[in-house]
Amino acid sequence: MSNSFSCNAVSSSPKIRVSVIGTAGVPACYGGFESLVDNLLDWTPPGVAYTVFCPAKKYETHLESYKGAHLVYLDRDANGAESILYDFDGMRRSLGADVMLILGVSGCLFLPYIRRRFKGKIITNIDGLEWKRDKWSWFARRLLKFSERMAVRCSDVIIGDNRGITDYVASEYRAAAKKRVELIAYGGDHAAKVCDGSLYESYPFCKEPYAVTVCRIEPENNIHVILEAFSRLPGRQLVAVGNWQNSAYGRKLKEAFSAFGNLHLLEPVYEPHTVNWLRSNAALYVHGHSAGGTNPSLVEAMNLALPVLAFDCVYNRATTEDKALYWKTADDIARIIIEESGRFPETAAAMAEAGKRLYTWERIAGQYNALY
Repeated sequence: MSNSFSCNAVSSSPKIRVSVIGTAGVPACYGGFESLVDNLLDWTPPGVAYTVFCPAKKYETHLESYKGAHLVYLDRDANGAESILYDFDGMRRSLGADVMLILGVSGCLFLPYIRRRFKGKIITNIDGLEWKRDKWSWFARRLLKFSERMAVRCSDVIIGDNRGITDYVASEYRAAAKKRVELIAYGGDHAAKVCDGSLYESYPFCKEPYAVTVCRIEPENNIHVILEAFSRLPGRQLVAVGNWQNSAYGRKLKEAFSAFGNLHLLEPVYEPHTVNWLRSNAALYVHGHSAGGTNPSLVEAMNLALPVLAFDCVYNRATTEDKALYWKTADDIARIIIEESGRFPETAAAMAEAGKRLYTWERIAGQYNALY
């Protein structure tokens, strides 16, 4: 087996070798963890050397390094069931590192085995409560719950990206009382505001005031509720960006709601300028995520100074400090848009203030760097 850390041997002074495990790699194309790593690399302190594991099939060009990090490509898929072995391969190849930064719990069922062989520090970001997501089968949920338990038991530091997550860890696991549990969210200031007319030709419906939502099309993101609400408001435009074709749920929704002239259901947009343009020019950001912790798209919308209409759950309230507008049903969304639009400017100002104070990459990277 090749040594993933041999590149650091030529360094003039010893560095803390941090191995990043569990992401779909960098350069980031999509996803919260990928954006996290991409931005952490921008704030690498002089005494740290990163190695990032990437899925070989995802990248046409296999770079040797990126933003100073050494890249190692694995012949496994980073998503789905194969992600378990993908993560395990990354762990096995990281036994010579000083720190394993594990993002997500997919492969953490192997941590008892790894813990006996690894002498360094294990830091695990458990992400959201993945085992609670509706999309998983009963068996997958049980496996993910077990992996979460092993992550808490075997890691030196547990990271939760939201107060709701850290409170859950403290109450669910006695072992957490003896662990260091850190609250570290995501940055959102990489989302650049683009307020111009450059894309009106491609998106002419954006010339009128519109709401926007950007998400994976999954039941726990409540996109069906959002679409139902706006279908009752023919005078209000909604731009919904997501992977409609990836599931029966998404395909059914697109077929059912495409007939409404005020609903513009766009396929995923990965080009940063375009997605930032679509969000920056919106009058309202609608956030439907109900599972997980601090959601990257939410803190990005906050940093873009958008008024936020968020699904009412503990995670979203913690992220927005109880200063957004909240909903549970389609009726709630419709009522707020019709009756409470006068509150949008003050809500936008509150979101911008919290975004700049809490969700900048300089702050987030500083918290990670302190753990190494």
